[in-house]
Amino acid sequence: MVYIQALFLTLAFLTVYYLIIPIINYIRDPKGLRKYPNLTIWSGFSDLPLIYESHYGRRSHTMLKAHEKHPVLRIGPNALSYSDPAAIKDIYGHGTKCTKDVFYSKLSGTHFHLADVVDKEEHARKRKVLSSAYAIKNLENWEYKVADMTERIIKAFDERCTDPLPDGQIPDSKDLTIDYRMWTNLYTVAAIANIGLNEDLRFLDQGSDLVTSEAKDGTVKKVRFRECLSANASVTSTLIWAYEWYETFTRVSKIVSSTYRQKWGLAKDWDGIVHNRATSRWKRYEKGESLDDFFSALMEDKSGAPNNLEWGEIEAEVSIMMNAGSDTTGIALSNVLLLLLKNPKCLKTLREEVDGVLEEDDKIAPYDKVKHLPYLRACLDECMRMYPPVSFHVPRRTPPEGATIRGEFVAGETSVGISAYVVHRNKEIFPEPESFKPERWLGDAGKNLQPYFVAFSAGARGCIGRNISYLEQTVLLASLVRRFEFSLPSPSWEPVRRETTNLSSGPMPMKIWKRPIGAVDV
Repeated sequence: MVYIQALFLTLAFLTVYYLIIPIINYIRDPKGLRKYPNLTIWSGFSDLPLIYESHYGRRSHTMLKAHEKHPVLRIGPNALSYSDPAAIKDIYGHGTKCTKDVFYSKLSGTHFHLADVVDKEEHARKRKVLSSAYAIKNLENWEYKVADMTERIIKAFDERCTDPLPDGQIPDSKDLTIDYRMWTNLYTVAAIANIGLNEDLRFLDQGSDLVTSEAKDGTVKKVRFRECLSANASVTSTLIWAYEWYETFTRVSKIVSSTYRQKWGLAKDWDGIVHNRATSRWKRYEKGESLDDFFSALMEDKSGAPNNLEWGEIEAEVSIMMNAGSDTTGIALSNVLLLLLKNPKCLKTLREEVDGVLEEDDKIAPYDKVKHLPYLRACLDECMRMYPPVSFHVPRRTPPEGATIRGEFVAGETSVGISAYVVHRNKEIFPEPESFKPERWLGDAGKNLQPYFVAFSAGARGCIGRNISYLEQTVLLASLVRRFEFSLPSPSWEPVRRETTNLSSGPMPMKIWKRPIGAVDV
């Protein structure tokens, strides 16, 4: 009898909390949000539909379809999504009064890192500490680290080359010797570890992302870097949308779902990877090693004076560097070659441009020779337009007094955002949005599109690492298309895509062989 009463009371509570109160609030409409169309029939009452779409990795795609009819959507009881490019400046611009949403504070650990800190003054302090490390001048001084990783991936690809593929044929499955998605990710992880922590992970030499994870008690084990990072992104980006219930849903998911329980375990291993990277670098710092990397910028300013950061903040910054500094660029690198192979005329144009500036002995494309190539940059930007690595509606929060967005007042403490995946498919700004057209970024027409390009977000909170991303993408893509030919399993082949906060793709098997030109024989 006691059990039945407890069950009844629990069901009654859940009914009131999840059904009755949301309906009352929807009818009361204290913020005036009921005028906006809903993403689903339930979105005005509950955040669960957004969690559902996130669980299946299709959130932005679903929002795109709904936005074809409506420039503003209500995606939760207290959340709006925009597709109108006019809203970019209002939400993300330098003069906006909107701040980082609750999303970020819920996902932060004991300390904020640069990407999730909410307070604007605290963000300014952090950005000042890191801005010198991410400056273009520093990055070009570290080009040799990117060149080193590029040489290693070329060596690995040389060893996996096959015979040339006759025109009009598809490759035999045994000749699909590389998973390009995996290799580009190994490249970006290895590069950011070297640039950020002066650590050689040897991922490209081993063809593996096996790495050490260290628990707080000192216990260590070997784990897969990409698997742990992916699991962490999957569970957090799914359950987070019900902010008030995030911790509860996390606990429940570990009990009712073996899949989520496994992913949460891998997410804990991700924390252990970060901890091990940070403590290993700290030990070298304590020994007095003078190393030129991001970690040094965390520890000391330009004059050598200590920044006196707490350890939790140091680990947080290492975490976002290893996360955002690897996965997004790896995604972009895999997508751009995929799109070039599906558009051979674009690949031919790119090769002509690259071949025109490189010498026969340029095994690795020098950044100084390729950084200003217009078509190369256009290919990268067009790829990130179509498949922005950070695809989700990066959420902001209106100030307590409210804000005006695209000419309409939005009440205070409301979550607002724009998905790069959605706005990059605005047909008025980007005609034929599903077509790969690098030429749209050339000349004055391309300059006019830049305000609507939000692959790195926008405004004062835009991605501080965009320069390093372009450095890695430019050098690697130029070097690879110069030296190799690639083939997909078939002309119509597409990777499996799944969205977390990033729009990631699954394995990308390819056949690879040497280009028949003198430049590849160095």
